[in-house]
Parts: sequence; structure tokens; C-alpha cells
Amino acid sequence: MMHKAKKRVFVGLVGMSLLILTALAAAGWYLVRTGSRAAWWGLLVLLSGIIGFLIYVGLGLLGLLVSLATGRTVPFLSRAQDTAAFALLPLALHLGAILGVDKDRIRASFIEVNNQLFRQKEKRVQPQELLILAPVCLQNADCRQKVTNDVRQCRRCGRCNIGGLLKLADKYGVNLAVATGGTKARQLIRDFAPQVVIAIACERDLVSGLQDARQITVGAIANQRPQGPCFNTQVDLERVEGAVKASLAGIVEGAG
Repeated sequence: MMHKAKKRVFVGLVGMSLLILTALAAAGWYLVRTGSRAAWWGLLVLLSGIIGFLIYVGLGLLGLLVSLATGRTVPFLSRAQDTAAFALLPLALHLGAILGVDKDRIRASFIEVNNQLFRQKEKRVQPQELLILAPVCLQNADCRQKVTNDVRQCRRCGRCNIGGLLKLADKYGVNLAVATGGTKARQLIRDFAPQVVIAIACERDLVSGLQDARQITVGAIANQRPQGPCFNTQVDLERVEGAVKASLAGIVEGAG
């Protein structure tokens, strides 16, 4: 489901959210012109901040649209487009709920936007600076090996994707860790201190993680849930490998 998400869902809702904020700012300006002098000055200060924010976010949205359309980042708008995406995500989710758009569909769209920006950054790091962060639900529910403390406890029996991820980690020399939840994931990121994270989780957890780790370059891959959420989930190992290869210094496209 993740790789088929449409970026335009998130971008469209963000654009509508920006229009709503602009309309509210215009209404406030009208009140300033018709109110008392004290109210005028108070609202003027407030509106100046709102208008400045709207201009900044508007430029960010413009940069985001240009990046998505051309596949190239506008350098001087890169920070603004990140701010626009994350600042307006809550509004997009609320607006989507009003319009009857499923939240996971919006989250998946946001993740696809993030992943395109991730690819456009073309950040290349050494293997030890990259972390593959996987959820414990990828492990077969009947397995007795505890991989959350030490992923090397995996016997690579082939019953789940943990063994496949270990094979990728060994092949490219990158770090691999398994998290039991958001708190553990944040701890692992602090412990490994990676420059790039390839995160695997459900859409909700991925979006939450992206918001928490904005200072790090994160590629997000949604898990597959043929037996429902948080139980014997799966991941496309080819997508994981592609993200790893795209992030490592000295690896050219098509190599490996």
C-alpha cells in the first residue's frame, strides 16, 4: 500500500489548510480595521506574526511543489519546505477527517513526499553511520529468540524478514536494530547516533518518528500487514536494500 500512495493527497490537503489559514488571517485583518485602537495594535502584532508564518510556509509549499514536479530541491527553500510539510501535517489530518479521507492514506502520502525529499537530498554516509530500524512485529510471533536486545540472536530460519534484514546489514556493513515501540526507537537512535535512518513501521508510527527525528535524514518504508497490525508483519526487502544503497558513499546505482 505504501509505495502506491499518492503524494498529491498530502500536498492537496496542505494547500487547502494554507488557504484556510489565509482566510482566517484576512478575517483578523478586517477585525483590526473595524475594532478599537488597543485591539487594533494587539491584533496587528498577532497578524504580523501569522502573515510572516504564512509567507514562509507558502514559500515552503512552493519549494515542495517544485521539488515534487522536477525531482530537484530548490536549495534556498529546502528548510522552508520541510517546515511547511511538518507544520501543516496536523491541519491536513484534521481537514482530511472532515472530508472523510482515511488518516493512513494521508500519512502514506506524507511518507511518500518525505521519501522523495529523502532521495533528492542524496546524502551519502559511511556504513557505520546508517541504521536500519525495524519493528519487533516483523519477527514471527512463534519465535522464541529475543531479537530486541540483540538482533544477532536471530537464527535466520526464513520464517520472517528479520533474517533478510540481517543479511542486508552484513552485506553492506550497516547497523540493524529492532524496536518494541517509539520510546525504544528513540533510545536506539540516540545510542547509534546515525546520520541516516531507514525506518520500517506502520504509517502512524513512521509519521510520529519522522516528526521526532527531523534533525536526521530518514527514509521511511511502511510494513505490510497481511495478518493485521502488529502481528507477523512483513517488509519489501528490495525497497530496504534500494534505500540503503542510495545512502551509502561509494555505491553507484545498479551496483551490489
